[in-house]
Amino acid sequence: MANKQTSEGLNTKLSLVFRSGKACLGFKSTLKALRSGTAKLIILSNNCPMIRRAQIEYYAHIAKVSIIFYNGNNIALGTACGRLHRCSTLAILEQGDSDILQTEA
Repeated sequence: MANKQTSEGLNTKLSLVFRSGKACLGFKSTLKALRSGTAKLIILSNNCPMIRRAQIEYYAHIAKVSIIFYNGNNIALGTACGRLHRCSTLAILEQGDSDILQTEA
């Protein structure tokens, strides 16, 4: 039950980020954000491929960016972002009105 509440809380924070802040979806744009130093938080779905997960974890460790492992799959993560397509990785660039960086990171 606690996982359900944290997942619901993360979903609402993600929707607030997409309304008021900036985020980039997808593997390539997440890597670009990590390399350029603009990423503040990384979110990975639970069915992200292991090679991609390892690569993003490596770049995030170098850039000292925290990672949240989303409890749902890539379809649920895309829906939480307000998109109609799948998304296994995303990077938060600006949090906007959300407090996702303080509570989750």
